[in-house]
Amino acid sequence: MLNSIGIIYANSTTDNLQGLALKRPIAAVPFGGRYRIIDFALSSMVNTGIRTIGVITPRQYRPLIDHLGAGKAWFLDRKDGGLFILPEAVHGISGNHTFCIRHLHNNIEYFQKDFAENVVISSGDQIYNMNFKNALEFHDDKHADVTLIYKSTAANLDNQTNELVLEMGEEHRVSKILNTQSLDKGTLIQPCFTNILIIRRKLLLEIIEKHSDIGCIDLLDIITSNLQTLKIYGSPTCSSIGAIRSLQDYFDRSMELLDLEVRGRVWLGEDRIHTKLKDYPPTKYTSHAKVSNSLIASGCTIAGEVINSIIFREVVVEQGCKIANSIILPKCHIHAKAQMDYAILDKAVTVMGENFFKGSLNSPWVVL
Repeated sequence: MLNSIGIIYANSTTDNLQGLALKRPIAAVPFGGRYRIIDFALSSMVNTGIRTIGVITPRQYRPLIDHLGAGKAWFLDRKDGGLFILPEAVHGISGNHTFCIRHLHNNIEYFQKDFAENVVISSGDQIYNMNFKNALEFHDDKHADVTLIYKSTAANLDNQTNELVLEMGEEHRVSKILNTQSLDKGTLIQPCFTNILIIRRKLLLEIIEKHSDIGCIDLLDIITSNLQTLKIYGSPTCSSIGAIRSLQDYFDRSMELLDLEVRGRVWLGEDRIHTKLKDYPPTKYTSHAKVSNSLIASGCTIAGEVINSIIFREVVVEQGCKIANSIILPKCHIHAKAQMDYAILDKAVTVMGENFFKGSLNSPWVVL
């Protein structure tokens, strides 16, 4: 299990978050009151026992580097292995690719200097808490070249998402990898690929060296075209996995945390989600504060009403405010008598008194 290194593609960007990912990659978007989205993939690898992890960073790397530092919060500030910051090859070349080979070739020394047997690769735009021990044991038992981690879930074939569905034969060997857009319409329970895979390090090096000159080809495309020649298997997971690729994804995954059962699965289990520590005093609640079914981080001052909402660190909610069904990122200041319902406030937004922001469950209002 420990004979593995990790790669996290943390360079995904999108216009679908209505500005929340404009100056930061999706991996660096704040989530759940005190975390960043990358914390989930990074913590899952660390909790598995992986102590050498490379993070592919985008051009807008500052928020990511500021959060990760030397990796101390994830026990990666070490002499042997640790956290490696790997710059992407050229900004914008990835397009719709998930695991662009060019980015790996740009950092090929990361793979050449390590002698681990396997590489665990994950996208950095997902919310999950997964221990890869079972998948790695399955990978070794099958002597697999590649193991694709999948989750049996309802795939909505009517939407425009680009999910990949696995067709498997005996002993979970993958025979086909299909795009949901190519399947018959409807909603079916399908083994959907989770954008997490395990691959032999030597095989990955061979792929990188062979395909590095073909623009930005996706590792998944290479795997798909070699299903007959490589030993490719699927390994199931029961972990909750939520990709963040749109504002609705972000809002829905965030508000699910108000359910204690969901919080238990995501970050209150045996394997905890680690994040950068900040020493703030406990949140101050005045005698006028009214709070129900909400997550409120440390360092806040709450004097108004907060219902079904997530409040990040150092937020000030003055008396007479009402916040419902909303997400308030760090250092926001909501002045007296302001109101918001189904709203998302980006970091350090000031809302003056008597302002009213109202979105809806399917269309939250974003304030930058």
